[in-house]
Amino acid sequence: MLRMQDMTTDRTTKSHFALLRQAAGPISGLGAKAMSLVNALRAYADGPALDRRLRRLRELGHIEREPTRVQLVVGSIDMLRFWIGPAADDYYTSKGIGFGFHQVLRILDDPSSMVDPTGFLSTTDNIIGHLMQIVHANPAYDLQLLESHEHGLAELERQIVSMIDGTHERAESIRAIVEEADYHERLLAYVRAYRQNPETDALLRSNVTNDPHWRRLEQTFGTVPGAMSYFANLPDTWRAAAKHLFTVRNFPHHLSPAAAPRASSADAAVPLSAVA
Repeated sequence: MLRMQDMTTDRTTKSHFALLRQAAGPISGLGAKAMSLVNALRAYADGPALDRRLRRLRELGHIEREPTRVQLVVGSIDMLRFWIGPAADDYYTSKGIGFGFHQVLRILDDPSSMVDPTGFLSTTDNIIGHLMQIVHANPAYDLQLLESHEHGLAELERQIVSMIDGTHERAESIRAIVEEADYHERLLAYVRAYRQNPETDALLRSNVTNDPHWRRLEQTFGTVPGAMSYFANLPDTWRAAAKHLFTVRNFPHHLSPAAAPRASSADAAVPLSAVA
């Protein structure tokens, strides 16, 4: 259990200038970050790799009906504009943290983590770094993605342990970003519970558990099955997709899959803001 004096973080106590330097890390590492970003962008042209990832997720039972390429594009945009961006902005505002500056820190730490909102084209390290970098609204989606990578969950657990004990190579830069001192301990406990039972109680961020609006959106986008069911209900031609993007301004609840009882129900949710 963390003591109250241990609840402060670099993100909430250091100056902006110090955080920028810490997130950027040594100059010697900039080349590797740039190459990682290039590889992440190149992955968009690798159609067969995407097909393999979708097929593997379907084999694991995380996808019932594979979205088309058009639906993946539109769904990714919807997930960003209705869920990821607004829910994160709401959370950081509640913490008194500037969302824009927070994004700058993320880019300095790992720019490749910003280019693939669905995670289907991301490497194991990209997904793990992303999970450790920010307090997630619900990490279940990313854990399900990692199941499609060989030894993905085991590697995630290993890296979280090294993050906690300070031996991870990105420990300092990640500490410049994460604003909850107990996040990695709680994430580790969740990962271990998930590996024993994927239906384990969801680990939800505080603003999600406290707001019915975000809870409804989490039921769609918080897991791969929910998100992919929504994607598969979207327009599947470019013309219809363009119309959807230009005319639909609020989350279309009628396209969301029916919320079935699952581990992230309101009674089972474990808010990240609670002290371990």
